[in-house]
Amino acid sequence: MISSNASQPSEFTPTVTTEKTPIAQALQNHLIFSAFKTSATATPRDWYATTAYTVRDHVVERWVKTSEAYQERDPKRVYYLSLEFLIGRMLSNAALNLGIAPEVSEGLHALGRDMEQVVEMETDAALGNGGLGRLAACFLDSMASMDIPGTGYGIRYEYGMFRQSISHGQQIENPDNWLRYGNIWEFQRPESTYIVRFFGHVVEFPTEHGIEHHWVDSEAVVAMAYDVPIPGYGTETVNNLRLWSAKATREFDLMHFNDGNYEKAVEERNATENISKVLYPNDTSVSGKELRLKQQYFFVSASIQDILRRFLANHHDWNMLPEKVAIQLNDTHPAIAVAEMMYQLVDVHRLEWSHAWKLVVKIFAYTNHTLMPEALETWSVDLFGRLLPRHLGIIYQINHEFLQMVNHRFPGDTDLLSRVSIIDETHGRRVRMAHLAVIGSHTVNGVAALHSELLKTTLFADFNRIYPGKFINITNGITPRRWLNQCNPGLTALLAKVIGEGFHKDLSKLQGIVPLAEDADFRQAFREIKLQNKIRLAARITKLTGISLNPNSLFDVQIKRIHEYKRQLLNMLHVITLYNRIRSGKAESITPRTVIFGGKAAPGYWMAKLIIRLINDVAAIVNDDPAVGDKLKVVFYPNYEVSAAELLFPGSDLSEQISTAGTEASGTGNMKMALNGALTIGTLDGANVEIKEEVGDENIFIFGLTTPEVADLKARGYNPWDYYHGNEELRQVLDMIAGGFFSVDEPDRYQPIFDTLLHKGDNYLLLADYQSYIDAQDAVSKLYQDQEEWTRRAILNVARVGKFSSDRTIGEYASHIWKVNPLRG
Repeated sequence: MISSNASQPSEFTPTVTTEKTPIAQALQNHLIFSAFKTSATATPRDWYATTAYTVRDHVVERWVKTSEAYQERDPKRVYYLSLEFLIGRMLSNAALNLGIAPEVSEGLHALGRDMEQVVEMETDAALGNGGLGRLAACFLDSMASMDIPGTGYGIRYEYGMFRQSISHGQQIENPDNWLRYGNIWEFQRPESTYIVRFFGHVVEFPTEHGIEHHWVDSEAVVAMAYDVPIPGYGTETVNNLRLWSAKATREFDLMHFNDGNYEKAVEERNATENISKVLYPNDTSVSGKELRLKQQYFFVSASIQDILRRFLANHHDWNMLPEKVAIQLNDTHPAIAVAEMMYQLVDVHRLEWSHAWKLVVKIFAYTNHTLMPEALETWSVDLFGRLLPRHLGIIYQINHEFLQMVNHRFPGDTDLLSRVSIIDETHGRRVRMAHLAVIGSHTVNGVAALHSELLKTTLFADFNRIYPGKFINITNGITPRRWLNQCNPGLTALLAKVIGEGFHKDLSKLQGIVPLAEDADFRQAFREIKLQNKIRLAARITKLTGISLNPNSLFDVQIKRIHEYKRQLLNMLHVITLYNRIRSGKAESITPRTVIFGGKAAPGYWMAKLIIRLINDVAAIVNDDPAVGDKLKVVFYPNYEVSAAELLFPGSDLSEQISTAGTEASGTGNMKMALNGALTIGTLDGANVEIKEEVGDENIFIFGLTTPEVADLKARGYNPWDYYHGNEELRQVLDMIAGGFFSVDEPDRYQPIFDTLLHKGDNYLLLADYQSYIDAQDAVSKLYQDQEEWTRRAILNVARVGKFSSDRTIGEYASHIWKVNPLRG
């Protein structure tokens, strides 16, 4: 097992310097002139602000030069539209990318401050929830690092999704007021505002050029821009993330105010600003659905107007538009952009319809992130038409012309027309946003090889037949700057010592450590770094939860959005199985294990919240059982966010990627874990397939049904009761859950989980995969007892995941989809 005393200095021990740097003077100046404090009176937050202003000066200098270069050289630009950008903390990432992190740390040290403590004062920017938003942030980092002219567009949420706390085992949602202390990294742009309209009706009248449409009697909202700089690594390029905040056309009604009706006086302003108030409002109500659609159109309309303004500042020939503009739709949330661009070109700028449509299809590309039809966004025609009457008409016209084309190519196939129509007539007339995105884009990409193939053969098989060649694969990636350099400085320093600095921008250079997996001294240095990361993580968990952990135990980690298809529940079945084995005396030689969960459940997702409660109830029993001791601990890490991930990924031994085969599009947590030296246990789902190909079959734990086997089992008729009756350990676990063993105060609390798995068909095949998962976990436990071999395989995981850099991903987008070139010098 790992020992904290095992490491001795060797040729692989990183060196440290402590010289002072001139940045100390800049810090001193900002402390006085920006924070208006002295060293004696400054608070920890003042020191954070002082440091952020100092680093920001360097960012802004490069930002201005980048903006001037774009203006002078007029390159084709990429505009990345995403409802989420989970950018995390900015200070340490900016200092790292600029190459000044050591100088900043030394400058603070000279002033009696610690960089790590200063960084901890920064609040995570609550602009996203999970993998979708973090992927968008990685892409922005890579675009800047690769000198790709690009801008991200999203919403400046006043509150994030929510700040999660756990009370009596249950998720509690609290407002995430991340802007409470302001945001040093944003720049308000009151000169960049646009009018976004809702409601009203459409008036048609004939002209010599045909029917014109006027959208009248609408309600106006002002979109105001806030810019956040995105510095590249090892380059002078600083790109822009532009976020929109909703403002009322007037602050308040003075007449109502003077009459003493103060609530009425600000009613309009409050209703308007709700649009950018909260990420993902609960859409289980009609008003919630309306607000969510408003959010999507609000940021899309402002972004399209901004893109066209920038284009028209330098060009008058509309045919140049696709040569200067590439727009990427990150999932279906911004799909309304297709209709909005048609609205702007046809109704506002008066282009002829067919001309406008040809331009639109050349501009847009769409990234799909889900294989589950129920997760593809749709809107009722009634709601859509009431909120955006002109855009519904545009969508109907797009659909009409599309279906005419399909009918011409496939005459008489009425079922095909029904399946591919943008308007779903079979479920109460709904607008299918994914269909709009596919039809309005020149390229549609999946995000892993398996996912992309399934898009073509299942979800979008009809569209693949209609548009051969439109669907391609671009496997997701992660930025090594944040997910190695920043979050794992010990490993980064070790790698730099043995293979040089080049891996920061070319992750394939990590292949250079493959031979070192056989070097005992290197394995020892690697293992000591992992232990220190685990000690750091354990200290944070103790601080948050009060649970003390053994860093020498196997840290088994599953951190991601709580959802049934991600199968946190399967993980729990294994936990309870281990618990039963320990209690029955069948596991005397068991490998000590700490199982860590983290993630948020959507406020309206009742079953996901029940799973969180089960995790915490099981933890309460297991952690307090004297018969278990340190052999097994269970932890739920509250309020999982980027800064938490920066501790969890480096501190993980085992990466849980256990979704049902054929359900996860890609996954990026699997990549971050492997890059930080964790071994993966997973199904052949999403990017796990490609990770297996890269790291080697022997360096990953694969279990469960494959995608074809899942389809075959369901086609033959899956009966979960067969597995219940045929597996004694499984039956015992399920009976304990249903019988109230973990909820003695409310014995029926988890009956719905039992019913979902057995009476309702176990849609995600947990019981079918249970024994295979248990066997794989037994193999994990056995291997972990051989620390030399475990470490060797962990090193090979780090060495062989270079493919999963977001730099490679962005390079493929740039060449295969956007047709843009780097702008250097």
